[in-house]
Amino acid sequence: QVQLVESGGGFAQPGGSLRLSCTASGNFFSMPAMGWYRQAPGKQRELVASITSGGSTTYADSAKGRFTISRDNTKNTVYLQMNSLKPEDTAVYYCNAVVFGGEKFGTHWGQGTQVTVSS
Repeated sequence: QVQLVESGGGFAQPGGSLRLSCTASGNFFSMPAMGWYRQAPGKQRELVASITSGGSTTYADSAKGRFTISRDNTKNTVYLQMNSLKPEDTAVYYCNAVVFGGEKFGTHWGQGTQVTVSS
């Protein structure tokens, strides 16, 4: 069983910053990819950013230039540094991890953390 625990959400004013963290625990052989998704009220969940174990990153257009994803493989932790926040960044942010348990791959989700950007 793999668990993802997120932290760092909260409230920020437009132009402000927040840093999200997500730590994976449990039994797995490797974690090829980790990422952050978000879901705003009435909208579908969308990818914000992802990062492979080798450090290759992918960003949504809305995140490019403002958000930075990073990971610490020794701690099984992924981070999302969010700068220049906008009200449209308000959403529940979910951590995602693709793990390899030795025989097959599996996708796991965190419980979500609320990010609210408002003046």
